[in-house]
Amino acid sequence: MDKKWNLRKGCVLALIGYAVLAVLFYAIAGPQFRVRIDSTDSVSPSASAGEILAGAKLEQRFVSTSDRLTGFSVLCGTFGRQNSGVLHLSLYDETKGQAEKILIEDFSVDLSALQDNSWYTVQLETPLENAIGRNLLLEIFSDDGTLGNAATVYYGNSVATGRVEIASEGWTPLYQNGQPLQGTLCLQTAGETDLWFGRYYWYFAVGVGLLLGLYGWRLCALEKKGKSCLGLKLIHAFTRYRFLIQQLVSRDFKTKYKRSVLGIIWSFLNPLLTMLVQYVVFSTIFKSDIPNFPVYLLTGIVLFNFFNESCGMGITSILGNTSLINKVYVPKYIYPVTRVLSSSINMLFSMVPLLLVILLTRTAITPAILLLPFSLACLICFCTGMVLVLSASMVFFRDTQFLWNVLSMIWMYATPIFYPESIIPARFLAIYKLNPLYHFIRFARTVIMDGISPEPKAYLICLVFAVGSLVIGGLIFRKMQDKFVLYI
Repeated sequence: MDKKWNLRKGCVLALIGYAVLAVLFYAIAGPQFRVRIDSTDSVSPSASAGEILAGAKLEQRFVSTSDRLTGFSVLCGTFGRQNSGVLHLSLYDETKGQAEKILIEDFSVDLSALQDNSWYTVQLETPLENAIGRNLLLEIFSDDGTLGNAATVYYGNSVATGRVEIASEGWTPLYQNGQPLQGTLCLQTAGETDLWFGRYYWYFAVGVGLLLGLYGWRLCALEKKGKSCLGLKLIHAFTRYRFLIQQLVSRDFKTKYKRSVLGIIWSFLNPLLTMLVQYVVFSTIFKSDIPNFPVYLLTGIVLFNFFNESCGMGITSILGNTSLINKVYVPKYIYPVTRVLSSSINMLFSMVPLLLVILLTRTAITPAILLLPFSLACLICFCTGMVLVLSASMVFFRDTQFLWNVLSMIWMYATPIFYPESIIPARFLAIYKLNPLYHFIRFARTVIMDGISPEPKAYLICLVFAVGSLVIGGLIFRKMQDKFVLYI
């Protein structure tokens, strides 16, 4: 009766906790769930349109890709001098055809305040609603431009992708006095796109809550009838072997720093020293221009170190506990899981120097940082699935640990820890983003450095990789575990 009451109480507390998290989650991430901020990339500047004199006109057509257009930026030049006069930027809607263009807004640029080779940004006074798919025209002209006293704009015919330039085929050319130029205006647009997830968030949250409630009710009903299921088996296993799990986690954590003078202090020093070395190398020798590089670098180091450590320790979790496996019955998956848990403790200690660097670099701390545990939880689940596969493979194929050393090194260089993802050529990005660590680290950097929640797609991708790894790893381990005794 006591167990039934505990299970029922646990289910109720889980539902209450879920409700609190759902409300807190929306309070923090709600703006990013409702609207996505869009911005388009510009072509790389290769030439200027020359001085924009009185009577000259430049025309650039483009199609809006956002639900709501909020502004745009144009790359301008002053020829290294201070000019006087006014440059006009007129935005038209040509959706119904060029014969019936509708003026959206007209902007006057004071040339005396214009900086050379800089982006001039325009914010629409009234955002253009239902803008997606609309054919828009930007006209640039001057009423008083004279030789030696006029500005210019830049255009190009390629897009920078990593270390290469890709031809901007299919882009609408820039027209100068009715004649097409060999390129497209250096133009960036800003907009907003409404997301369906934010609109239906509460329906989704209530639906998941109902499913959790039904599942909890089913667990209580099965236990009352003396039956079992996977969920009950896991709950009973972790309840029954709770003391053993605590001892195994404590043993693994203490063994790591056994006979070490500094002991647990290495959990703080290791990521810091690694960051300092890589910071010196990549900020001075390779001249990295990543904003807030220390936080960017240390976030990647902490998360990848956890992944590397948990998999490195977990790969021998079955062979390292041969004496216990042969003498005492314990669910074999507990051994790899405890290795991941002990590494998780070390990761939590590594978060302290990360917080210190955040404070020293004066990185703004916003409520979005409360979303960081989601990324960490997904990473832990992913590592657990990986460790289940690696530990099982190690029993039958002892070279697994040597192969893993090579694979982990390749994985490190395939993850944007100390370099920006922008250096990856566009044709390789689809393959590059198959790396789960890319998404876990990117999620963490977004909530820490940008101070906002990632868009809903980022949550879904992290969940798919985490749950997928855990399920696949569990199935493989379960299928292979009965043969362990024949090889250990």
